[in-house]
Amino acid sequence: MGVRPCTALLVLMLFLLVFAALGFETYQLNRMKEELKELRQVQPVGETLSAQKQIGFSEAARRADDSKAAAHVTGRMGEDSNHTLRWAPHNGRGFVSGGIVYRYEDGALQVNKTGVYYVYSRVELTFKECSAETSFEHKVFVRRASRPTPLRLMEAHRAGFCTHRIRLPWTTESYLGSVLQLQEHDRVYVNISQPTFLRRVPYANFFGLYEI
Repeated sequence: MGVRPCTALLVLMLFLLVFAALGFETYQLNRMKEELKELRQVQPVGETLSAQKQIGFSEAARRADDSKAAAHVTGRMGEDSNHTLRWAPHNGRGFVSGGIVYRYEDGALQVNKTGVYYVYSRVELTFKECSAETSFEHKVFVRRASRPTPLRLMEAHRAGFCTHRIRLPWTTESYLGSVLQLQEHDRVYVNISQPTFLRRVPYANFFGLYEI
């Protein structure tokens, strides 16, 4: 019995459709493989760029921190007739950065940029014979070109810290700190009324400022 022409044509068309479907699936599969391969090649580059961006940001942030006006000076180098303290700007944890200059001639920290700063100072004194009348003053001043005399920024008057009646050695301290507006070329310095009683240890006495 012979095969009808229409039936043979239908079978042929079915075979063609099957082969076409298989060919399309093969094409799609190969295309997906190529895209996956490209994605794997591109991803490390993206990660590298991302890492570079992060490193670059951190480096920029670090440079910005380094350029920030700040200083911390420690120790006691001596005093002049006006009781202005001298400091060691590079001993221990001492440093100056961001345009701040330590002036050896007058013990001042000079700022070279107008802005808002946090200024602080700590002193520690040991009195050999402390009594109820023992006291001292701790002050921070600024010398400004537009003013004929120094401007007082902060002051502490310490008294009554010796509670015993018998004159005995006694150690006490004073800390001053405040947010202040400083002008370009201002010179900030510290005065103490009784500098001879300052403890001669670097960490006990310090002075600094930093731009906010």
